[in-house]
Amino acid sequence: MTEQIPALRLEGIVKTFPGVRALDGVSFSVLPGEVHALMGENGAGKSTLMKVLGGIYQPDDGRIIVNKMPAVMTSPLEAKAKGIVFIHQELSLAEELSVAENIYLGELPRKRFGLVDWTKLEAQTNEILARLKVGFDAKTRVGDLSIANQQMVEIARALTVDSKAVIFDEPTASLTDAEKVVLFDVIADLQKAGVGIIYISHRMEEIFKITDRISVLRDGQYRGTLKTAETNEEEVTQLMIGRKLDLSRNVRHHELGRVALEVRDLSCGELFRDVSFEVRSGEVVGFYGLVGAGRTEIAETLFGLRDPSAGTILLNGEEVRIHSPADAIAKGISLVPEDRKGQGLVLGMNCRDNMTLPQVDDLKAGPFVAEGSEIAIFDQYRDKLDIRTPGWKQIVGNLSGGNQQKIVIGKWLSMHPNVLIVDEPTRGIDVGSKSEIHNLIRDLAAQGYAVIVISSEMPEVLHVSDRIIAMYSGQITRTFTAEEVTEDNLIQAISGIGGSDRAA
Repeated sequence: MTEQIPALRLEGIVKTFPGVRALDGVSFSVLPGEVHALMGENGAGKSTLMKVLGGIYQPDDGRIIVNKMPAVMTSPLEAKAKGIVFIHQELSLAEELSVAENIYLGELPRKRFGLVDWTKLEAQTNEILARLKVGFDAKTRVGDLSIANQQMVEIARALTVDSKAVIFDEPTASLTDAEKVVLFDVIADLQKAGVGIIYISHRMEEIFKITDRISVLRDGQYRGTLKTAETNEEEVTQLMIGRKLDLSRNVRHHELGRVALEVRDLSCGELFRDVSFEVRSGEVVGFYGLVGAGRTEIAETLFGLRDPSAGTILLNGEEVRIHSPADAIAKGISLVPEDRKGQGLVLGMNCRDNMTLPQVDDLKAGPFVAEGSEIAIFDQYRDKLDIRTPGWKQIVGNLSGGNQQKIVIGKWLSMHPNVLIVDEPTRGIDVGSKSEIHNLIRDLAAQGYAVIVISSEMPEVLHVSDRIIAMYSGQITRTFTAEEVTEDNLIQAISGIGGSDRAA
């Protein structure tokens, strides 16, 4: 049997940054018509390897081969010209331009005298959009689209060229279940056309659903390739992190303290209504529900980002009024937001300054900030959360998504809050870092913190929570203890099945 020639191969890629050997002789290939997963913890080297492939970074050693021909990628445009197309996790769209202009940016069809052929542009775009089964057309302004639909515009770019390999980087992070089905159909069509697919995701269920092989990086080195049909989640995870994970349900080994936070009949317009619950010191309460159930809006109200239309908030038995995040912070409530880049970080600032931003005034020595105190705080939480960075001077925007999330969590932990609200604590984070953050959340509860965890991942809320509050359409439907909750009754509760139970 003749060995199949890879659509794309990277051989012995080396990339070094000051103080860090990000890639250490990595080799990787994808076959025509194959969906090949590239996995690894945050900081393992996946993003760096793809940036080398895309011409953003130049390798210190090694070579890239496309269809048997050595290739040098000096820019993303050159990579695309050679048939290498990227679908990025972080959107790179021009919001003021139309869908058509974004899809064909830099490659607009022209008529005589260099004028844009708008008729041809819109026809080509609408043909692609029809394949994606979206509800907008070529003329739609990208800034008017939802994040999920903007992601579909990114995906449409892959269909405009004769692709040899398409790289999908966490493509389903912003997509609904229905949109995921369309995406997987598009990937299947690309497979049939002989295109090689590199699929980067932390979502194991997707990896085992659509991929043919799985390659793993760890600490900048290639660790092996497995056939998806012949392996399992445990084997892949061990290859990624070099150890077994604790996937057990939460078992509390400490006593709960007094009620730290109590919410009575809280409402915020049509976003959520008559919400009542309590959280005790030493307890992790998980909120679980479908998108739009009102979970994040409750967190934002408790943190002063939204004004409630009715209801009462009590901290340690005393009624409080929270009109701003400053009020919430002063009263000991901290929020790790769902959108870390938009709400949790200043991407152009360094790690230390991001970590200590909420407490700058408390760290002043006279008119100046005490740099030594700031560095000490950063060092403490870098070690505690295993934040992988060469040092505090590193710009946060240069960190991997998982390490960025750890900076946000460390920022609020350093404030020693009475109530810590964590919204989607591990979104975009690898399995190893997830385990560390889950253990940290449980450790915080053991230390006496009252913790609220909002998550869209059922295994996560089952793993960390002492109690789980299920929400549907802006209301609490059931409250479960860790002992009584099952996957079936939790799914029923978030689907509005089985009545309402507002007991705290």
